[in-house]
Amino acid sequence: MSAGVARAGVRSASRGGKGRELTARCGLTARGVLYLLIAGVAARVALGDTGQEADRQGALKELSGQPFGGVLVGAVGVGLVCMALWRLSEAVFGAAGADGGKATKRLASAGRTVFYGTAAYSVLSFAAGAGSGPSSDEQSRDVTTKALGLPAGQWLVAAAGAGILIAGVVIGVKAARRSFRKHMEMGGVSAGLRKTVDVLGVGGGMARGLVFATAGGFAVYAALRYDPAQVKGMDDTLRSFTATPAGPWLLLAVAAGLALFGLFSFAMARWRKV
Repeated sequence: MSAGVARAGVRSASRGGKGRELTARCGLTARGVLYLLIAGVAARVALGDTGQEADRQGALKELSGQPFGGVLVGAVGVGLVCMALWRLSEAVFGAAGADGGKATKRLASAGRTVFYGTAAYSVLSFAAGAGSGPSSDEQSRDVTTKALGLPAGQWLVAAAGAGILIAGVVIGVKAARRSFRKHMEMGGVSAGLRKTVDVLGVGGGMARGLVFATAGGFAVYAALRYDPAQVKGMDDTLRSFTATPAGPWLLLAVAAGLALFGLFSFAMARWRKV
């Protein structure tokens, strides 16, 4: 196949074709599976089981222990590859919707491409027998240590932490405002099901936003203290909720919210405009 024909095929798939729709829906389904697994581990941590990491690595270990676990982990990895390809198509050709071609939208999609591409590599490496690798906490500390060693590293870490914190707030606010509705095609769906999807989107999005904002706050604090030990990945971020006055009940509530987001991802896989 010539390069010109290949590019034409990619362009066709990215502009609402079956290829783009398939990759988007597979990717959203894989994301939903991961969030449900992370929510389950987080709930067990809240109830006193501290043996498993409440992050992607912990979710992979949980999934691999099930019947046909290796196949299931591989399927999630392929789904995340699909997610990365969908976001890449949005970065190159624009997302669905009237404002999908804006530079800010394309840049956001490019960032998501990198995120999901990295996640897919981690999951597929696990499925291939390379092990789970370092936890999210270890990865966060390693990256922060290297960043602090760079010129103006303290400012870079603070800026990155502030960006994650702001992103978390934006995610939560958009969820509360039900901004996700504009991305959904639910014509003919019953009012009761629409209300259920609203509950999943609002509750799940606000919980996800809280986790992002909290992780970003820890990164800013680590920069101010010039101490990479203060930064936290998803596992330590979730566990930090147990240190609040609400104790493990807050983590249990957040875990429930992440489970809602997992279910909302399934709803997105069904009705998302792509």
